[in-house]
Amino acid sequence: MASSTDQPGSRAGAFGEFIRSQRKLAEMSQRELAKLADLSDAYLSQLERGLHEPSVRVLNGLSEALNVPTERLMRFLGRDQQPPPDAVTTESAILLDDALTDVQKQSLLDVYRSFIAANNL
Repeated sequence: MASSTDQPGSRAGAFGEFIRSQRKLAEMSQRELAKLADLSDAYLSQLERGLHEPSVRVLNGLSEALNVPTERLMRFLGRDQQPPPDAVTTESAILLDDALTDVQKQSLLDVYRSFIAANNL
């Protein structure tokens, strides 16, 4: 009997399809992506087929290798942890600060996100 993760339309299946499409857009083989993301070829193949849900470490590796935000990958798996709509986040505070230029805002966001990504390893 098939598990829920390998059913068409499952979260893991949607995630796998997205990873495959991003890999193909980047014109990479499974082997190349696996190496960049520090994964085995076999495990990447299983991810692309929707047979596994990846750990945060794996998500971070794929995010970096594919140049896709980790948060975007997490949304495919239902792991996005969005704050309540009225909550003030660090990112929203930076974006709303009128004392900063757009370039300064983007620089701060890049630094902030790199710190968060480093802490999630």
